Amino acid sequence: MGKYASYRDVELIRCLKEKGDRVAFEELYNRHWRKLLVQALIKLRSEVEAEEVVQDVFMDLWERRGSIEIRKTFHTYMASCVKYQILAKLARQRKYAAFEQETRLAIIDGVNLTEDWLDYETTRRQIEETVLGLPEKCQLVFRLSREEGHSQREIADQLGISIKTVETHLGKALKVIRSSVQQFLFSLF
Repeated sequence: MGKYASYRDVELIRCLKEKGDRVAFEELYNRHWRKLLVQALIKLRSEVEAEEVVQDVFMDLWERRGSIEIRKTFHTYMASCVKYQILAKLARQRKYAAFEQETRLAIIDGVNLTEDWLDYETTRRQIEETVLGLPEKCQLVFRLSREEGHSQREIADQLGISIKTVETHLGKALKVIRSSVQQFLFSLF
């Protein structure tokens, strides 16, 4: 039986918030992760994605441990966090699926499917190479925005930078990518 096994959640949260107590955090995790996993599994229908969501929520809790404000029960708070994480994940999946569908339809509408697909793949590789050539922070901001679908506010909070810095990095990345793709496409003709 651990040191905090007899503590109520409220007391564990206080230890976590005031002292950054890792053992209190582990006790909260051990008490609640299964219920949160079931909640995520019901919505996502994927054990891997459900585990990822629950892990992300607990990692976020640990990172924000000094500033968390829980108005109801800890489980209610965490269940809300899981719910919002699931909604964000589903939105990103829908956005990606819509992009794939549009791409497929555009290719099907083309005259030469193989040639169009190769052009698409070549252009995609060119963009990826350009992104890899960006400075590390600029590349990270671009990927969080365009590949993972995070808002500028979320990126700023996650990286500990201002929204203006996020905007600057995104602007630079898009400018470099646009220029690279234009040069690449011009060289094809």
